[in-house]
Amino acid sequence: MTTPTHYRWKHGAPRTVFITGSSSGIGRDMARRLAAEGANLALFNRSGAEDVLQELRAAARSPAQRFAAWRADVSDAGSIAAAVAQAVHDLGAPDLTIHSAGVLHNAPLAQSSAADFDHVIDINLKGSRHLAAAVLPHLAARSHLVFIASLAGLTGSFAYTAYCASKFGVRGLAEALRFELKLQDIDVSLCCPGEIQTPMVAEEKRHMHPISAAMKAFAGSRTLDASVPALLRGIARRQFEIVDGPRPALTAFLSRHTPRLARWTGDRIAARALRAATTHPTPKAPQ
Repeated sequence: MTTPTHYRWKHGAPRTVFITGSSSGIGRDMARRLAAEGANLALFNRSGAEDVLQELRAAARSPAQRFAAWRADVSDAGSIAAAVAQAVHDLGAPDLTIHSAGVLHNAPLAQSSAADFDHVIDINLKGSRHLAAAVLPHLAARSHLVFIASLAGLTGSFAYTAYCASKFGVRGLAEALRFELKLQDIDVSLCCPGEIQTPMVAEEKRHMHPISAAMKAFAGSRTLDASVPALLRGIARRQFEIVDGPRPALTAFLSRHTPRLARWTGDRIAARALRAATTHPTPKAPQ
């Protein structure tokens, strides 16, 4: 008898999954949950992943499942293409590919260099293009390509010029690619979560602009245990746009259907946060 899965997969639980950015955060949590669904997994990270592989083996449904990791830089088209080709050779073509690799950058444009901007675009946007180009030749009908974008790909936010530009770009890439791949019976999904409590976000908060913190608080913050299952449920149903949780969904709704109200609300939050920061400045850390 087949063991039931945790999600209602439209075309059956995935057999082979490729995931970028699986060394921590969303990608790592998704990998662990998909191992529990019975999938073989290929991981692509810039650093080693032996600890993640051990975690997957512990979560696996069957000892026959296969897990492997490759060092690859998604901002380098040749690097990710070579790693994907080797993974296909070793594990077979993926029926689910999840692009989770990404970076954050929180600073007003006037305080960001061109190199800062390029770094975010190279990984978040161009990396999405490079992974898609690498896996497309190997995808069969009913395969599924998933981009982890952000609520910042649906609405702007203070001091996130580079990040919002990159995630809006990922959204455009996914929208266009959906039309191209639908003709081949390949689905595309775009995950747009709000803030999720990951190590990358925890590090960002140490230096986050207070106005950014106030605007992000409006959409709320969720744990991996709350957010990732919601994202995977949408992925299992083959939804195109997936937003996790009621507060991120409200933020997305306001931005899309009442943009003037959304901007007015954002302006009010920013002005209030600026007054608070001016009245009660954050004390500087001792040198």
